[in-house]
Amino acid sequence: MIRSPASLYKHLLRCVQKLPPETQDHYKHHVRQGFKSHSDENDPDRIKQIMERAVEDAEWVILKVKQIM
Repeated sequence: MIRSPASLYKHLLRCVQKLPPETQDHYKHHVRQGFKSHSDENDPDRIKQIMERAVEDAEWVILKVKQIM
């Protein structure tokens, strides 16, 4: 269960490891940038919304890569 931004970050980095090696650097950078761009967010509802969207996006990318392979 993902309950905090830190646990989300770890989860997303683990998801990146499921991707082909040639794409991992790109998605690691994307994860880091996402966290940097939202680091000043302090509204709990907005944080929850951002976290849910990040998980959905990660699942979508992984499914898409699996379909291609």
